Amino acid sequence: MTRITRAAAAAALACSLALSAGVATAASAPGTTASVPDTTAVTRSARAAALPAPTGPYAVGSTVLPLVDRSRTDPWVPTADGRALMVTLHYPAARSGGGRPAPYATREEARLLARQLGPGVEGDVLARTRTHSRSDARPAPGRRPLVLLSPGFGVSRWTLTHLAEDLASRGYVVASVDHAYESFGISLPDGRTLTCVACTALDEGGVHGSVVTSTRAADMRYVLDRLTGARPVWRHADVIDASRVGMAGHSIGGASAATTMVADPRVDAGVNMDGAFWEDLPAEGLRGRPFMMLGTHDDTHLPGGTDTTWDRTWPALDGWKRWITVAGSEHFTFSDGPVIARHFGLPQAPLPTDRAVAVTRTYVAAFFDRHLRGLPRPVLDGPSPENPEVHFQRR
Repeated sequence: MTRITRAAAAAALACSLALSAGVATAASAPGTTASVPDTTAVTRSARAAALPAPTGPYAVGSTVLPLVDRSRTDPWVPTADGRALMVTLHYPAARSGGGRPAPYATREEARLLARQLGPGVEGDVLARTRTHSRSDARPAPGRRPLVLLSPGFGVSRWTLTHLAEDLASRGYVVASVDHAYESFGISLPDGRTLTCVACTALDEGGVHGSVVTSTRAADMRYVLDRLTGARPVWRHADVIDASRVGMAGHSIGGASAATTMVADPRVDAGVNMDGAFWEDLPAEGLRGRPFMMLGTHDDTHLPGGTDTTWDRTWPALDGWKRWITVAGSEHFTFSDGPVIARHFGLPQAPLPTDRAVAVTRTYVAAFFDRHLRGLPRPVLDGPSPENPEVHFQRR
């Protein structure tokens, strides 16, 4: 395990988590792939990885929007000129091909994350991971639901790219958001790279995780304003149906989904992927809106597990709800983590990479299909033979 650990062990899966923490934890689990590197892995890691292809019928376009909310003071660097956010939009494109392939990450962002992963990972190689979207491709016609994505603490929005591309290929506009000073590295258009000031504040300064979730809720409100308001920042914003908005997040980004729903009635449905909740829901819950908790099938996120916040939050969820766990998964199963780990020969969780990707995509898409589109999705009703790793704890 590198310098980043599961800092708040009692609250489990909270904030100070890097990809290495997840794979190192998996390395000690029975039945996990051995961590001894081999020459095949070394050779493979010298070339770029490729994300799994999206499964929907649409080609995927992508564009990056730098935003600054100058109405607020940044909680981590009060002297900053407002609250900086980097947003990547993925959306259904009018046709496949054409345009240049969208980049995965900047070299500096990838280098800073690669430092956390250990000596087997080259930042330049990580940055060249192949995506399945085209930069600034023309959107397909039609009005689309919007899904907001928030990454885990310390990692960047691009670690959720396989999910974002898949949702876009199924007909969603997806806004993945990087939150200033909460990632190992966020590249800005002016050439600056913002590093994780918040990591020190939480690990050493005693700042509570609720500062992160409440700040991210305000970030998402601003992103919604800029995408769906009277003067939208994206020139194709008319494809977004502002009456159908969902949010999902990984780790503390998942906890932020609930906090955002409390703060903003425009968000109709939410998913927490393996994150501890840092704030209790109010007495009125989520005012009947649906919420899904998707996590590890272990002593952390089974009922009665070490992350007591899931047990505490469950009764306060007052709408349609699911508590689902995935056997063989670990914390970063619900991100691009398994793809990165496999490519660079890092230790992996027992759940194979292809199944980790398929399960995450299947259940997150089914949730939004049901609650933003009104489509029947029986996979959410209970166990299915097609997904034997998936267990319904409560519903």
